[in-house]
Amino acid sequence: MTHFKHSVSLMIIFALTLMFIGCAKPPEAEKSAARAAMDTAVSSGADKYAATDFETAKKLWDTSETQMTEKKYKEAKQGYIDAKAAFEKAASAGEAGKKAMTDEANAAVASLEKDWKNLEAAAKKIKKKMKDKKTKDAWAADTKAFADGLKATKDKIVNDPASAKANVGEIKSIIEKWDTEFKKLAATQSKHKATKKKHKPTKKRKK
Repeated sequence: MTHFKHSVSLMIIFALTLMFIGCAKPPEAEKSAARAAMDTAVSSGADKYAATDFETAKKLWDTSETQMTEKKYKEAKQGYIDAKAAFEKAASAGEAGKKAMTDEANAAVASLEKDWKNLEAAAKKIKKKMKDKKTKDAWAADTKAFADGLKATKDKIVNDPASAKANVGEIKSIIEKWDTEFKKLAATQSKHKATKKKHKPTKKRKK
């Protein structure tokens, strides 16, 4: 009799287990919501401008995906819910980070334009010293390169401010190159004038 009761108990437990497994369903709704939040985070630039928050959310997503494969639906459901919240946080941080980078890029471009105007003014002052064709051609080529680079950088700022800011360094090198060159030419010009003045014959006073 005891053996019969024990067998019945085992059968009941087994039946309840099967019922529980049969009732457990994959958390597809939570997964879809988490995926949508992830897509929003990516489109907001969270993977670039809030990398730490995005990676945290991605790990939660990956863990939930593994749990789904293992049919641990309860754990996966909670994981997707947590991942959704984490992706939303990353998206918000990404938007803030992108705005900050955009402001930095715009400020850097404004600084470039100001420095270039100063460089052009310096070029006019030592124009006579730029006699050789090689120097003139190099200046003309770099003038075009600067204009093209500046335009490309401005075009990138709206969608990819991080890349735009990276371009600033390349364009700035053109300014630094010619700033050094013009200072050398100006120094040479000043030295030449001083030497010429020193050797200029003085007129004798009439008695």
